[in-house]
Amino acid sequence: MKRKVLILIVIIFSCWSAAFSQKILTLKECYDLAASASALAGEKDSYSSISGIKDNNLSKGWLPTLDANASAAYNSDVVDFKNSSIPGLGNVLNTMPHEQYKITLDINQVIYDGGAIKSARAVEKADLSINKKQTETDLYKLRNQINTYFFNILLLDRQRELLSNYLNLLKKRISSLQSALNNGVVLRSDIDVLTTEQIKTEQQLTENSLNKTSLNKVLSDLTGTSVNDSTRLILTDQNTEMTGLLLRPELQIFDLRKDQLNAGLQAVQSKRMPKAFGFATFGYGNPPGNDFFNNTFDTYYIVGGGIKWNIFDWNKTKNEKQAITIQQEILEKRKKDMEDNLNRLLESKNAEIKSLESMLQTDSALIKLRKRITLSAESQYQNSIITATEYLNELNSEQQAMINFEIHKINLALARIEYLNISGQEIK
Repeated sequence: MKRKVLILIVIIFSCWSAAFSQKILTLKECYDLAASASALAGEKDSYSSISGIKDNNLSKGWLPTLDANASAAYNSDVVDFKNSSIPGLGNVLNTMPHEQYKITLDINQVIYDGGAIKSARAVEKADLSINKKQTETDLYKLRNQINTYFFNILLLDRQRELLSNYLNLLKKRISSLQSALNNGVVLRSDIDVLTTEQIKTEQQLTENSLNKTSLNKVLSDLTGTSVNDSTRLILTDQNTEMTGLLLRPELQIFDLRKDQLNAGLQAVQSKRMPKAFGFATFGYGNPPGNDFFNNTFDTYYIVGGGIKWNIFDWNKTKNEKQAITIQQEILEKRKKDMEDNLNRLLESKNAEIKSLESMLQTDSALIKLRKRITLSAESQYQNSIITATEYLNELNSEQQAMINFEIHKINLALARIEYLNISGQEIK
């Protein structure tokens, strides 16, 4: 009794350990892992950093600019009051110096820029959104690759399960025939027929294992995680209603580009707005500032302000706006064309889904029918009414019907996933 309890505990512990050591991966997890493992994964952060740097530079447009200047000049002709026709003027006013030296610090401050900086920052923000969404679009394309390997592995797993069951059935039949052969009831050729089928099935299992190893390797590379024979791939039920609503990131890029063009329109408009500015110059020179009669080095300063307004630009702004409007029209047409193409793909995929659903119903009926035929053939073979080859043919037909059912079942799941991916809806 104690021995039986000990054996039971060992079995339970082994099952528990196996269950917890088995790695489980869903299709959604594979999508997320592939996106993280891709070389594109870090692009969003890079674009954010670049945009932050550019926006910081643009915002500094409101800060004053400081320019240091130095110059030395010699004038061949200057005003000489000694030769003036006014008597005594040359004795009162000194002759202007021929040499001029100055060192200045020029400060300019934008007071009103007509919205140029604000619109430039809006354009940069739109650029960032487009770049991020483009990265999402590129990562979205990985899903088709993941689907290919994920569902092929599911097919191989189900095929292996069916082949293993079929192999066990063949071994049992051969074992029973071997006893009958020893008793002289059946012929050696009957065993040879089933043994041939056994070898063929074992070959298929070996091929299945090699193919799965290859697919596991590719899926591991794509997802950046280890996928092997102990990994269990799970396909969760997708209860999302297939409404045909289009949420593809490519379509969202068109909307973002329109926002970018609208920001560009504001930037163009800001060129026609008046600009107000202030300025100051602090210098040291000879003569100091505009005191041309002072022939000594001294400090000076100049302060002031101004307004600049381009009141006529020969329709340059109007033409730029017209060009942007044409670009907006092109975007609308391209978006409409993509929506039409995606809707056609959805209609085709929806027809495929309905076809596979219908095939699954007929597959179920066919399997039931094939099981009855095989059962009858087995009885006829045992009663020597048909040969082993004829019985094996019926057994193979039943096996093929079951394989077709599993293929159609997995293809239906794939078609539903592809429908969601085409529309841009997230899977569970």
